Amino acid sequence: MKALVLSGGSGTRLRPISYAMPKQLVPIAGKPVLEYVLENIRDLDIKEVGIVVGDWAQEIIEAIGDGSRFGLRITYIRQDQPLGIAHCVKLAREFLDEDDFVLYLGDIMLDGDLPAQAREFLRARPAA
Repeated sequence: MKALVLSGGSGTRLRPISYAMPKQLVPIAGKPVLEYVLENIRDLDIKEVGIVVGDWAQEIIEAIGDGSRFGLRITYIRQDQPLGIAHCVKLAREFLDEDDFVLYLGDIMLDGDLPAQAREFLRARPAA
């Protein structure tokens, strides 16, 4: 299983903060939101992560690197224009191949037992 993290949005609703940094790197309790996302993915025993990046690509790449400090292998996927979630999945098609994947928004904090939710998803195998 792989993960696809969407980190290409411009963050207009977070202005003026997002004028100076990508919304995925806004710190919460001293750590960028995207780091929490990657830690949650690691806790799902997923090792391969594609991160879709846009205008702030360089800043995100510099902050996250190759993923080794999270125990992950990260592939960056460039999105030239924010054209929605389905477009991100289309751009990531080669990376995702035929694998199952978790799609995670790179600017949100999730609470709860994500590994338990993932196990239930795999057990039930819903359509989406």
